[in-house]
Amino acid sequence: MQTKNTHTQTMQFNDVQVGDKLPEKSIPITVALISNGALATRDFFPGHHDKDAAIALGSPHIFMNILTTNGLVQGFVEGWSGPQSTIENIDIKLGMPNYPDDTMVFMGEVTGKNPDNRTIEVGLAGKNQYGMHVTGTVRLVLP
Repeated sequence: MQTKNTHTQTMQFNDVQVGDKLPEKSIPITVALISNGALATRDFFPGHHDKDAAIALGSPHIFMNILTTNGLVQGFVEGWSGPQSTIENIDIKLGMPNYPDDTMVFMGEVTGKNPDNRTIEVGLAGKNQYGMHVTGTVRLVLP
């Protein structure tokens, strides 16, 4: 997994503008990422860790659960915003499944800014070879 996309310093509210693009981040989708993410979130549904069970359900392989996707979304935004940012809300929708041996590419853009409470809204998407895996928005507070 690419980890060079992280800031050691936190973005400052006054330095962020609507329209600013977040650096793209590529996430290799592996069996370990999918199955460990499901188990770490206590999701024991067989389609997330048992290939034969997933195939019996009509899937070509195991597939990522929404909780793992949610964690990857949080990591993508916090990797850009820095360690002193605070996420207030994550609102995502799943599209195409993430299967092993693929890559999901995150992209994002600042879509809103509220000086009254120092919040920033980021619109984002994560795309794989089948299309959009996840779309949504993240609202965070910056110092």
